[in-house]
Amino acid sequence: MKALNIFLKLSLLSVVFLACTKKENKVFFEGSTPPVLTSTASVTIVLEKDKKEEVALVLSWTNPNYMFNTGVSSQNVYYIVQIDTAGKNFTSPKLQEMSIASDLSVSLSVQELNVFLSKMEFTPGVEQSIDIRIKATLLNGTVPTYSNTLTLKVNPYLDFAVEPPGTPDNNYEDGELWVVGDAFASGWSNPLPSPYDVTQRFTRIDIMHYELVVEMAGGGAYKIIQKQGDWSTQYHALDGGTWEGGAFEKRDADPGFPGAPTAGTYKITINFQTGRYAVVRQ
Repeated sequence: MKALNIFLKLSLLSVVFLACTKKENKVFFEGSTPPVLTSTASVTIVLEKDKKEEVALVLSWTNPNYMFNTGVSSQNVYYIVQIDTAGKNFTSPKLQEMSIASDLSVSLSVQELNVFLSKMEFTPGVEQSIDIRIKATLLNGTVPTYSNTLTLKVNPYLDFAVEPPGTPDNNYEDGELWVVGDAFASGWSNPLPSPYDVTQRFTRIDIMHYELVVEMAGGGAYKIIQKQGDWSTQYHALDGGTWEGGAFEKRDADPGFPGAPTAGTYKITINFQTGRYAVVRQ
């Protein structure tokens, strides 16, 4: 009788335990359909600066229909337009990307497309081929899927990501640049005293490219100026830039470019076509 009571008690506990255990519903990703990308452009796109506000092309794509075991995803789908030099398989360091909200199309103006090509350092006035595709993801870039690739021919005009030094009336041929800051022996003196007005002056390679080989003190920061004694048309680093490189813009603002961590000779390269700078120890 005692054994029977124990058995009944254990059975009752088992029933209570099972009744209190919640049924777990797991969600599994089952797949998606690659977006189908189409374009309004079918011939060479000749980009002209005086038509920069006009539409260069319209890209459209289908919904990737992310599927889970619970049905079609109700999550937001995020899209990225990827543009690369034809044949680079979207692995080029000059790959350009543009984020789209949740739309299934985007209209690119002449200027917008030309800026992408400028950042890819395409030669103005020369026909070249680009590959375009759509990358679709869910939140935080999860489960990416890619569209088909379209190859288009483009002919860009001379443009820049950041306005170079000089004046537009002279086609920026009169541009000059200096570095000023406590990353150098000169400190923040502006105008630069002799001999720093010579040793901290950039060499102009062409309209879009400037270089300077200079001694850095180790630490500190600096700005790049167009005119001695004038801060109003300076260039400064954008957030995320390191002493080795990053993006910059033309504006009287902080932060400056971070100085190299250790003293030595460094080469600073400024690229106005891409809006990027690079610093390499010599």
